[in-house]
Amino acid sequence: MELNLKRPLVVFDLESTGLNITEDRIIELSYVKVYPNGKEETNTFRFNPERTIPQQAIAVHGITNEDLVNEPTFKQRAHDIARVFEGSDIAGFNSNHFDIPLLAQEMSKAGVSFDPSQHRFIDVQTIYHKREKRDLEAACIFYCGHPMEHHHSAADDAKTTLEVLKAQLDHYANDAEPLQNDVEYLSSYSTHNRNVDLAGRIIYNEQQQPVFNFGKHKGKTVEDVFTKLDYGYYDWMMKSDFAENTKQVITKLYIQYKKK
Repeated sequence: MELNLKRPLVVFDLESTGLNITEDRIIELSYVKVYPNGKEETNTFRFNPERTIPQQAIAVHGITNEDLVNEPTFKQRAHDIARVFEGSDIAGFNSNHFDIPLLAQEMSKAGVSFDPSQHRFIDVQTIYHKREKRDLEAACIFYCGHPMEHHHSAADDAKTTLEVLKAQLDHYANDAEPLQNDVEYLSSYSTHNRNVDLAGRIIYNEQQQPVFNFGKHKGKTVEDVFTKLDYGYYDWMMKSDFAENTKQVITKLYIQYKKK
């Protein structure tokens, strides 16, 4: 089933130096950009992370320091990357938890604006886990009927993710609860929590209030913590190892609540 799009959808995948969103760096970004008329655009960017890639990461994606020595840094290509995503919705596999937060972190480090509120996010892994509870390789076999050719290649992962998303729409078309061929629905369905920040450190509760989703104040509203329970918590978060997007979100909330 082809996607029903009102604006472009960028299906992307990252390879990185590791899994720490605040510390690790993107070394490869591949995407398939699908337009409402069905046209597809693909590209792969590689970046010099300006640090040594750990062997455990190389064992996963096969990209070595020597492969990247002559590549530009992410900062040097950040404006090009921003233009790819501009005006588009975004999809990936486990992207809500890793790829998008890491991309936002890199954009922040490069001084380039990346506003999550301007995009809707579809996490194909979440759809898959809600339905079948497996990973991308198993998803490809289950939905598409064939194994992945090159597992952990960013380009192949992005292409496979798009193929799986289309196949998911076909597979569940006749279910009692069919998947709707609509980006807004798929974005909502592929989100476990209603995140306020990309990393999910702050989420909305049933009353649509921002609440902390970690640590000693988990489940408490941000407003109560900042204005009644722990006056120093904002300062502690700003000095701690949180993603830049999380710090931007809590700063907006802190200013908002302090004005009341």
